[in-house]
Amino acid sequence: MATVLIPLAQGCEELEAVTVIDLLRRAGIEVVSAGLDKQPVRASRGTVLIADTDLDSALQQDYDMVVLPGGMPGADHLDNDPRIQALLKEMAANDKYTAAICAAPKVLASSGVLGDKKATAFPGVLEALGKTPAAGAVVADGRVITSRGPGTAMDFALKLIEVLVSKDKRDEVEKGLAK
Repeated sequence: MATVLIPLAQGCEELEAVTVIDLLRRAGIEVVSAGLDKQPVRASRGTVLIADTDLDSALQQDYDMVVLPGGMPGADHLDNDPRIQALLKEMAANDKYTAAICAAPKVLASSGVLGDKKATAFPGVLEALGKTPAAGAVVADGRVITSRGPGTAMDFALKLIEVLVSKDKRDEVEKGLAK
């Protein structure tokens, strides 16, 4: 069974975080949500999220994928956390998946994981880094998967299921959503 870590920073975009967690779990993927500290996470719209664990504890195991929800200032908190930066570099070095949505692709960029890969993000995020976003709501380039924002969260999560499990599992989960 695939394992996925989803770090939750204060000010993350709750729709992105919860959608990805929910759909991956529907696909039978083991998901660990981890707060950057041991406090409840107040998301960007004021929703309070309780993570499964804290990041230090979560980092005691290995994952097949790390998914970064966006939102502000959540993406900045992820970007400024040396544990996240080290984890992303380690995932890339071990040929594992890194994924980010909305403002969070900038974290992939600052860690060096994004490099010259095609990516998308919330409008203006990649442009501010001097990078032209690729067309599409969800962009996969090798082991890096990015998406635009809250409105693309469901398609993003379905793509993650497809790469971690199979197209059949993606279709099964999508059908159950009556999309």
